[in-house]
Amino acid sequence: MNRPFPFVLFLASILAVSASFAQEVGPARKLVMAFEYPGVEVLPGESVRLNLLFQNKGGSEEYLQVSVMEKAPGWNTALKSEELTVTGLFLPAGESKSLVFQAEPPLDPRPGKYLFRARAWSEDGRIAAEQTLQVSVRERRELTRGTAGIGLAASYPVLRGSSEVFYEFSLELENKMDQDAVFDLFAQGPQGWEVNFKPAYEPRYISSFQLKAKKSAKLTVEVKPPYGSKVGEYPVNVRVSSGAAYAETTLTVVLTGTYDLSISTASGLLSLEAMQGKPARVSMYVKNTGTAVQSHIGLFSFKPENWIVEYRPERIDDLSPGEMRQVEVLITPHNKALVGDYSVELKANGDKVSKSLELRVSVRASSVFGWIGIALIVLVVAALAFLFRWLGRR
Repeated sequence: MNRPFPFVLFLASILAVSASFAQEVGPARKLVMAFEYPGVEVLPGESVRLNLLFQNKGGSEEYLQVSVMEKAPGWNTALKSEELTVTGLFLPAGESKSLVFQAEPPLDPRPGKYLFRARAWSEDGRIAAEQTLQVSVRERRELTRGTAGIGLAASYPVLRGSSEVFYEFSLELENKMDQDAVFDLFAQGPQGWEVNFKPAYEPRYISSFQLKAKKSAKLTVEVKPPYGSKVGEYPVNVRVSSGAAYAETTLTVVLTGTYDLSISTASGLLSLEAMQGKPARVSMYVKNTGTAVQSHIGLFSFKPENWIVEYRPERIDDLSPGEMRQVEVLITPHNKALVGDYSVELKANGDKVSKSLELRVSVRASSVFGWIGIALIVLVVAALAFLFRWLGRR
């Protein structure tokens, strides 16, 4: 009669070794990292801002180091979250997160393709991921038009910034004719914009300019956009003429928008009452008062120790110019907080701007303690009445 016991024992030992090996190896680890758009195209002077996505497809949480390992010469790069520059990232198993990749170009980048490489790796170095981004800077064709008698060139035909400042373009005017000439200056910008000519390094405005034969001189074109102008590109057409000779060129202002926020309570009051250990509710409004879209607005608080401040929702992903969003705030004092007034600061952090609101929270004792106090007084009065009656009988 065959005895299967040796085979069973052998199989059991194999299974035990496999289980032990699986425990040592642990769950599978897999990290995925990708730019939201691996290839983008921009104009000269434009910055790059896009999401860098991370996904933990493994079975264990990961502590990652992140960095831009390679960048184009002259460009400044950073990985951002809210207002913070990020070098490390915690990524739970099965979850995804994103950072904002920012790249600021040099003053006058040449048209062409620029490569950037981001890398993420675990603390133990066993898993890593890399991703390459290609930024194409396309050529902006701003050719000077005109006759052979006048030369006109702009040092920097494209300037960028917010609508709160004015822009000065430097032009070089050349008289190629054989005689001295007076040149009439004309510029046309978008409706509501103010455009003026000035001699280089002089504050006065001019509408004509005299230049000797075969000579050149510098001119300044001052451009002032109206406050609150929308984000976009705005052309300014410049024409210089003398008789039949003329020259034309186009200058461009790229408005990136203004960044501003305002926060307030629904009632306008900056005080509220709360009970020890119980949440008090207040409605807060966050409004984008700038002209640029605000993304990833974080909500924070500065509060007394052991207090709890909760936001619903916890953050605002996008807020268009002029848009307002309501946020419910729950403020819970510590259950052993002393009766009195406390200060709680509510804060909203957006792109390049941060605004705060200070609330005065008056903590009141729970009504239960009031009833307990009344009951104690009643008991004391009853005890004294009983004592007086008992002593009176004696």
